[in-house]
Amino acid sequence: MEKEKKTEIITQFRLKESDSGSVEVQVALLSERINRLTEHLKLYPQDRHSRHALHGVIGQRRRFLRYLNRTAPERYYSLINRLSLRE
Repeated sequence: MEKEKKTEIITQFRLKESDSGSVEVQVALLSERINRLTEHLKLYPQDRHSRHALHGVIGQRRRFLRYLNRTAPERYYSLINRLSLRE
């Protein structure tokens, strides 16, 4: 992921000015990575290593979302609406 895209995502989802590692930022970065891996696998469906990486990233995002739902449900629902994760 390019540095400009990453800083754009961080500034969009951060909670305060110096925030770069909150759950919201991490989930947004993982979602971008999932989207990129999904597009890659559409072009190269036989790429087993990328598919394995995709499953790992999806599991990591799922754990972050489960934690956020458990600790701050209002932030969880706000985040899934902003990222359009659940319809």
